Amino acid sequence: MGKRDDLIAQYADDLRNKCGMEPDMDLLEKVTLGCGPAIYNADASTVAATQESELETVKNNFLIKKLGLADGPQLMDAINSVMDTYGRSERNKYRAVVYYMLTKHFGKEAIYG
Repeated sequence: MGKRDDLIAQYADDLRNKCGMEPDMDLLEKVTLGCGPAIYNADASTVAATQESELETVKNNFLIKKLGLADGPQLMDAINSVMDTYGRSERNKYRAVVYYMLTKHFGKEAIYG
């Protein structure tokens, strides 16, 4: 297995054990690929839930640009809901896991079809 496969296995483990959901492995792999080389960078591979600017980046670059959602308070509500599910005290919130949960939340799996 390559490094990416190891990371996907880690993300699946987080979804099962920290978020309490069984991952759709096909979608998780596609979301991970969509993150590009950021998954290999220690800083870029995680989402800093306590930084408002980081949450804005997730909203603008992922929810609006990638998923094509209209801006509004529901976007930040969804991000906060995902952060609560992941666990606010969880130090490493992997970007691919956060994006996966947001994709599921908004029912936008078809974008990765």
